[in-house]
Amino acid sequence: MKGANNKAQGDKARINDEIKAREVRLIGKDGEQVGVVSLAEATRTAEEASLDLVEISPNAEPPVCKVMDYGKFLFEKSKAQKEQKKKQK
Repeated sequence: MKGANNKAQGDKARINDEIKAREVRLIGKDGEQVGVVSLAEATRTAEEASLDLVEISPNAEPPVCKVMDYGKFLFEKSKAQKEQKKKQK
């Protein structure tokens, strides 16, 4: 399958230094809306919390990023996809 690898990369959220926007709409680690901040400030906030800055909605203007554990984000996303597949059957 030629397009399989492309799809897998497209599903991967950008984190930390992979985010290229100048400003982001930041959601804090507790889910509170922080507002529009510079990427440097958002990265600093994530580092202070010893967490990752994860780009949740890259197509929004500015992109929406959340301070969270990236491993947990992947687990929750995987769990949601499995649940959707289960409902399709």
